[in-house]
This record gives sequence, C-alpha cells and structure tokens, in this order.
Amino acid sequence: MNKPLRKLRTTIEDLRRRELIAAAHRVFMQHGLGGLTTQRICAEAGLSAGILTYYFKGKDEVLLAMVRLNNRILSQDVAARLRAAQTPWARLEAIVAGNFPETVFTPTVAAAWLSLCAESGVRPPFRRLQQIFYARLRSNISAALGPGVPEALTMTIAAMIDGFWLRRASDARLTSSLVVGVILQAVAAQLTPEDRARMAGG
Repeated sequence: MNKPLRKLRTTIEDLRRRELIAAAHRVFMQHGLGGLTTQRICAEAGLSAGILTYYFKGKDEVLLAMVRLNNRILSQDVAARLRAAQTPWARLEAIVAGNFPETVFTPTVAAAWLSLCAESGVRPPFRRLQQIFYARLRSNISAALGPGVPEALTMTIAAMIDGFWLRRASDARLTSSLVVGVILQAVAAQLTPEDRARMAGG
C-alpha cells in the first residue's frame, strides 16, 4: 500500500527539483550569478518562498544542477548538428556553431556566464564542471580536425570560442553567424591544402 505513495512522492519531488533548476537557469540568464537569489528562483518557479531548501541543500546545489543542465543543452545541440554532418569540415562547423546558438548568444547571457567563470576560479565544484565541459569541447574539435593537425590548433579554436563569449558581454555588434564565420575562416587559414581537401571530403 505504501509503495504507490512513495513512488508518487518521489515523482513530485523530481518534478519540483526540475522546476526549480529550470527557474534558476532563467534567473541566472537574466540576472547573472550575483542576482541568483533563493527568492527569485522560487518566484520564477511559481512556488512559495523557502521551498528551495526543502528540495536542495542550498543555492549552490541548485546552481551546480543548473550548470549541468546548461552544458547538457549545449551538448545535445552540438550532438544533433554532428549527426547531420557528412564531412570532417561539416562536423567542425557543427561544433563551432553549436557553441553560439542565436537565441543564447546575447550580451546578457554572456555577462551571466562570465560571472560564473570568474567564480569557478575560487570554487572547486564549479571549476570541475568547467574542466569537464572544456575537455569535451577539445575532444570534439580534435576528432573533427582528424589526425596530423597540430594540437595547438585545437586549443586555439577552443580559446576563440571562449574569447568571443567574453567579447559578447560588452560588444553588441557580434552575432552568431559573424563569430562562427570568423573562427572557421581562421581555422581554414591554418590548415594545409591536403588537410582542407581531406576535411572537405575530397
């Protein structure tokens, strides 16, 4: 008799946790790390103030879950683009474009993520998540470039992606299509004619 009740309670708790994580994500994107308060999260989720502490140990636990959610959203977008790519160059395009979704690449979002990156320098849990994300990004780029391409180029591409997100916080002129084009043009200039032909599928 108690099992259905326990299952229902678990389902409701999981739902509430997901609602709070999604709400934290929206608040973070709008107000940044400094504006991510428990009151704002609960209000955004449409739940009573203080309920967050019932489902989470504290705001940091919600924030970590929110970062995982955002990284998962970006990873899923990149994965979907990669499935449609037919050549190594198309796979590289998919990776670069997937890191600059038009609906997300805005000054407000960029400023929010910069606040989190700064915090990761002094908070080990955030730093570990960033390291996992960066390792996945480098692995994807390296796989797209293929053998024989210097590791320095992989690092350069990853640094350009980070750099344009940094610039976007204060430069309203930057757009997704612009920065993706600049990065791909810079990569093409560093490849040998043989590598360009190989990546194009020739």
